[in-house]
Amino acid sequence: MLRSLLGSALGRAAAGGTSLKVLTEAGIIRPYSPLVLAGLARTLRRWGTGPAGGFTSLAVRAPDQIGLIDELGSLTFGEMHQRSNALARALREIGVREGDGVAIMCRNHRGFVDASIAVSKLGADILYLNTAFAGPQLADVLEREKPTVVVHDEEYTLLLSGATIENRVVAWVDSDDLGADVATIESLISSQAAGDLEPPERHTRIVILTSGTTGTPKGAPRNEAGIDAAVSLLSRMPLRYGWRTHIAAPLFHTWGFAHLAMSMLLGSTVVLRRKFDPEEALRVTEAEGCQSLVVIPVMLQRIMNLPEETRASYDLSRVKVVAASGSALPGDLAVSWMDQFGDNLYNIYGSTEVAYASIANPVDLREAPSSAGRPPWATIVKILDPEGKELPAGESGRIFVGNSLLFEGYTGGGHKEVVDGLMSSGDVGRFGPDGRLYVEGRDDEMIVSGGENVFPKEVEDCLARHESVVEVAAIGVDDPDFGKRLKAFVVTRGEVSEETLKDWVKENLARYKVPRDFVFLDELPRNATGKVLKRELDKS
Repeated sequence: MLRSLLGSALGRAAAGGTSLKVLTEAGIIRPYSPLVLAGLARTLRRWGTGPAGGFTSLAVRAPDQIGLIDELGSLTFGEMHQRSNALARALREIGVREGDGVAIMCRNHRGFVDASIAVSKLGADILYLNTAFAGPQLADVLEREKPTVVVHDEEYTLLLSGATIENRVVAWVDSDDLGADVATIESLISSQAAGDLEPPERHTRIVILTSGTTGTPKGAPRNEAGIDAAVSLLSRMPLRYGWRTHIAAPLFHTWGFAHLAMSMLLGSTVVLRRKFDPEEALRVTEAEGCQSLVVIPVMLQRIMNLPEETRASYDLSRVKVVAASGSALPGDLAVSWMDQFGDNLYNIYGSTEVAYASIANPVDLREAPSSAGRPPWATIVKILDPEGKELPAGESGRIFVGNSLLFEGYTGGGHKEVVDGLMSSGDVGRFGPDGRLYVEGRDDEMIVSGGENVFPKEVEDCLARHESVVEVAAIGVDDPDFGKRLKAFVVTRGEVSEETLKDWVKENLARYKVPRDFVFLDELPRNATGKVLKRELDKS
């Protein structure tokens, strides 16, 4: 019965002992009444495993369970199902059809989830827009993708004014005078019936944009993920059925969305806040009794920069998993976090294109804080030389990944390099003698200084360990004598001199890795997912 419940995808996964064990430990394989089982099997067969099928199945399994909590209150899975039914009908009246695209530019709140489920129920594709994009970037992306409707929070109205948009729907309203002619999610929901819909012939694709840290953001589409993708993540991260999860990471980002998707399988109550504040994140996690917290590394940095007495005033003892991804953990951040809040930190390495490639669990982060851990179940990671040949452990090369979540190619054309079914992550790294993956930096960031290869990440990690450094970024700049040299941009606490920081690097790394120039800033330019915008530093 359980295999019919989750369909052929679960049947394939359950055929292996590892996957069956993972699904059982997570509480996904569990007893249901024959009536519920029949409803679940029918739902997933008709609607698939994307937002439409996932959240509809939760309405069948547990209609009265709280599924979402945000600043406006709570919604049950049954209420989420009805809201998305009504919104889907309204979007269809606006003109959304199967295969169309709908862009969503929202912060973390119910409107983001309402729109995602509704669009999925219509068989249209979902394009998630980064809330930190500049107006010209947005105009370029929307011109390329040409969505039928853009769903956005009111605060982005002016930012989107330069883009050609046929239909708009406002998701989160801030003002009292929006205008009677402006469609909002709430007005559309209230205008339509909430009864069940007929499923579309095609299932939705999710298009997540690359970070755009080095150029125009690209669209990376994926079809619905199968059960194998969940097993892979759960094989090294002990999330459990029925937990409360505070997703602080942006939902439009691969990492935030991954946990929204996981909540469909795990029956999680998703706790959201529109804006991240380090102390508020601690308060919400404690107050809502969350067992897991989903973040990007800069959020951990901001929490750890709070005064010690502030951090100590919150009890996170219920939290079993703090899941971080999106960029590298700088310096000793992992150890500092676990010393404060317990050994609950899991750091995931991957990219928009390859999803997750390796996971560092608390043991990895204690023993080798600079490592990216080990590949999870059903994931292959190889280090290849420029000719595509695999390199032995200890030798650095390009990182290539194989799993069930590789993207299909950019929506605007082009693709990541693929060798024997493995896709480039865009990074350089090596496997250490301990079997762990070590990521040394972006393959396009390495510089050659005086004939020596230098990766900025290694120098950044070194500087981040200095007690006076809050955050740091390094880039390569032209040098008339050495070809290239490193230039470091640092944010510090208290007074610290350039010579002191140079001496610190000399004590820990080879001399040719010492930055020649230091620029002291109040903060580093970052996008909404916490990645440093190095192209902005390059203008300094």
